[in-house]
Amino acid sequence: TCSGIVRMRNRQDIISITEFGGVGDGRTLNTEAFRAAIYRIQHLRRRGGTLLYVPPGVWLTGPFNLTSYMTLYLARDAVIKATQDTWSWPLIAPLPSYGRGRERPGGRYMSFIHGDGIHDVVITGENGTIDGQGGIWWNMWRQGTLKYTRPNLIELMHSKNIIISNVIFKNSPFWNIHPVYCSNVVLRYLTILAPYDSPNTDGIDPDSSSNVCIEDSFIATGDDLVAVKSGWDEYGIAYGRPSDGITIRRLTGTTPFAGIAVGSETSGGVMNVVAEHVNLFNSGVGIHLKTNIGRGGVIKNITCSDIYMDRVRKGIKIAGDVGDHPDNGYNPNALPRVDGVTLKNIWGVNVLQAGSLQGLKGSPFTRICLSNVNLSGAVSWKCGDISGAAQLVHPSPCQELITSQS
Repeated sequence: TCSGIVRMRNRQDIISITEFGGVGDGRTLNTEAFRAAIYRIQHLRRRGGTLLYVPPGVWLTGPFNLTSYMTLYLARDAVIKATQDTWSWPLIAPLPSYGRGRERPGGRYMSFIHGDGIHDVVITGENGTIDGQGGIWWNMWRQGTLKYTRPNLIELMHSKNIIISNVIFKNSPFWNIHPVYCSNVVLRYLTILAPYDSPNTDGIDPDSSSNVCIEDSFIATGDDLVAVKSGWDEYGIAYGRPSDGITIRRLTGTTPFAGIAVGSETSGGVMNVVAEHVNLFNSGVGIHLKTNIGRGGVIKNITCSDIYMDRVRKGIKIAGDVGDHPDNGYNPNALPRVDGVTLKNIWGVNVLQAGSLQGLKGSPFTRICLSNVNLSGAVSWKCGDISGAAQLVHPSPCQELITSQS
């Protein structure tokens, strides 16, 4: 386990949301109760921090900000449920490494549970639920009526020493858990759920963050289960903060898109990613490394091992032509570099296509190494502008990996 990077805090000071007027009847709006409770934690600053207890019940609320030295604790059968009143949802500035909202120009809606510049924060409990009630947002996206980028379920910015564990997340309006510009983040024993056709409901997206540990979780959403990112084209290049030291272990899930993904926003660089003991079923792509011209950045030292896939359309995809651009200001000569990708002990059944490994003509992808990869039922590989090695690969690997093996 990598979870030891952050120590679990046992808070002696405990308060309940009911002490601040909270009512868990599913109808009363508790936004002011959550804000008042967290204001109390922030300003009283009890030694060792404070635990905010959310009892069983359905706690309807608008978005709120966390503070340092706090634990948000959801009892069994506690549900923190997002209001569907989108008109009163606060707007915040775009991320500097994105330059604009991810979906729409300009700002973006604040995440349902938000934190900026905080540390020593725990979100945990007895598998209570955080429900984003995303349906209204998904319909706005489908109808083309979104004014700004949809809110994430949880976003933590510029934060460190974070634990999120033993919670169920469901129906996020957009990405579920988005640590961005963070360090020392542990995400484990999580269940993340969204309908198979829900748009852009990525499970966990570590973004320009370091030392992130993702373990022992089940994710079934409408987009990538885990996608490691680091900024978008010229904005990500200028911001220059990579994602580094990401561990993904003992993950199970299903998605129409990718199980384990890097990108496509990789402009700050992505390095030292390990994914192991992952079980994927009924999914689009098993492992997907994706980038594009204009991204720049380097993707290096990516290792995926002990991956099992069942009923997957494409086992492995590495591509240099995926993803859109924020605007016309990107530099088409900013080519990404992909170097040092190890894929080993990968077993698949009912796989339609083994995969495609396609670099860029001006920037071939190098040291792509496949070992003990068996994807049964799959037709052959498609490759171009790559070099590396292949050993014990079925179906037979690309000629590019055989001829460049030395």
